[in-house]
Amino acid sequence: MEAAREAAAGQHYPQATLYVVATPIGNLADISLRALHVLQLSDTLACEDTRHTHSMLRTFGIDKDRSQLLAVHQHNEAEAAQAVVARLQQGQRVAYVSDAGTPGVSDPGARLVATVRAAQLRVMPLPGPSSITTALSASGMVPQGDNGFVFFGFLPTKSTERSTSVQRLQQEPRGIVLLEAPHRIRELAQALATLGDRPVTLARELTKQFEEIATQPARELAAWLQADLQRVRGEFVVLVHPATISTDDTEILRVLRLLLEEVPLKSAVRLAAAITGAPRNTLYNSALTMQKTLHAATENTTKTD
Repeated sequence: MEAAREAAAGQHYPQATLYVVATPIGNLADISLRALHVLQLSDTLACEDTRHTHSMLRTFGIDKDRSQLLAVHQHNEAEAAQAVVARLQQGQRVAYVSDAGTPGVSDPGARLVATVRAAQLRVMPLPGPSSITTALSASGMVPQGDNGFVFFGFLPTKSTERSTSVQRLQQEPRGIVLLEAPHRIRELAQALATLGDRPVTLARELTKQFEEIATQPARELAAWLQADLQRVRGEFVVLVHPATISTDDTEILRVLRLLLEEVPLKSAVRLAAAITGAPRNTLYNSALTMQKTLHAATENTTKTD
């Protein structure tokens, strides 16, 4: 706490402000000095789970009366947001923390922030741990063309809605970020098998002692999980890597190659997508590879001449 005060106390922390505070996703040492200072400074702590937050505060040596902790979770967020607004209007500093990571992404917090902003009150984010960016940074998932990834979060639990969502995943060429609970990870792995050889990275127990990050072809995920019961423990971030055009798709690649010899890359991709029906994002990455090959061949020919 002394280090937090030295590092952060000189900054400005206005009253009547909601501070959205990211907290560790597993390793308590990942808390930021600024987060510690704001948690100490705040008049009220809005929490996804007051018991969890109270325990975390005690670990860091922050003493807060339980009356200063206000429960704000997915079942009461709309109603509790009004209580937060009332405290902010009294000039309080209110910090919101979810159980782990950055609030408002897959955890509660988005409705709270929207309500506070609608009341013309200030919201100040304190960046920090996130299971999504943590998994992405260690996955080696390379974006395709000008596109990065799409965040789906948790798929629906009802079977019909879940099947519809999986069908959407099959048609999405970009990288896909999913979150999953341990009791549903096998079901998800079986559903993703339809993606064939498309790589999928499973990241579990991130930042904890038994952290595991592994990449397998989608069709092999279920068998990989089944091979070791330890592999289904912990919360999961599931990263479906971008789709690529198989070398077996010779006609698609032939069309793309011919177009690249005549028109600029983006035009070639657009025309190839219209002609073949292949996803534009996927074609773009293949076009980049082809373009490099064509340039290398041209340079070699020039040197030979």
